[in-house]
Amino acid sequence: MEQNGASRVWFITGASTGFGRLLAEEVLRRGEWAIVTAREVAKVADLEAQYPERARALTLDVTKPAQIEATAATAIAAFGHVDVVVNNAGYGVTGAIEEVAEDEFEPMFQTNIYGLIRTTRAFLPHLRERRIGHILNFSSIGGLIGGAGWGFYNTTKFAVEGFSEALAAEMKPLGVRVTVIEPGPFRTDFLGRSGQLAEREIAEYRETAGKAREYLKTQSGKQPGDPQKAVEATIAVVDAAEPPLHLILGKTALTRFRAKMAQWEREIAAWESVTTGADFPEGT
Repeated sequence: MEQNGASRVWFITGASTGFGRLLAEEVLRRGEWAIVTAREVAKVADLEAQYPERARALTLDVTKPAQIEATAATAIAAFGHVDVVVNNAGYGVTGAIEEVAEDEFEPMFQTNIYGLIRTTRAFLPHLRERRIGHILNFSSIGGLIGGAGWGFYNTTKFAVEGFSEALAAEMKPLGVRVTVIEPGPFRTDFLGRSGQLAEREIAEYRETAGKAREYLKTQSGKQPGDPQKAVEATIAVVDAAEPPLHLILGKTALTRFRAKMAQWEREIAAWESVTTGADFPEGT
């Protein structure tokens, strides 16, 4: 970005814990400016108290459209502009497709998909008019690879991927960049406070989705990913002259994605004649 770090203003959702909190702390420590948001503003108020000239703490529940619009307007007015919009708020529900009830997955859709879309759209006129900016959408390796027990979470993150790719194509000519962040397992609250298990459990899914349940229950605090390094990588993306559209974070995520790509290549090769044979004959 042409905007230098000392005058950059970040807007961060879900800043009370996890990546959002660490990112807010790091950009402020570096001398940048930040609007930090959370459903309970008291959980981020200490950042404004610590950096009264460069931080603003605002209440934001991304499932409330009117609140998103009002908060975006307040954020822009706070420092006169916003340069980096970070859609970090989100969580996961674990369980087989048949196990997860609609009242369990629908609120996650409202947060992970609709909240992200509405927050992004609230800032688009501002970014478009200024012809500069960067939108960071936190997805997951679960937005690139579907897995038993994560189906509805995968649905939300696959949606973020498609939305972000289309948005990037629309905003690039206007000087606004878009990056999707795709972490693997990191030591955040995702498997702890933020993780939710479907209430219903069906015995036939014990060897598939049941393994995801067990992972959620036993692996919190054991993940290989360092959250501090993830936020440093995120800032590096914004600093880059040519930032990536996709940023996979962590060796586990990269290994899994490469395995998927290899499997996909094998399937394409095996079924290529069927694929190409689906067109009308050339010249017709």
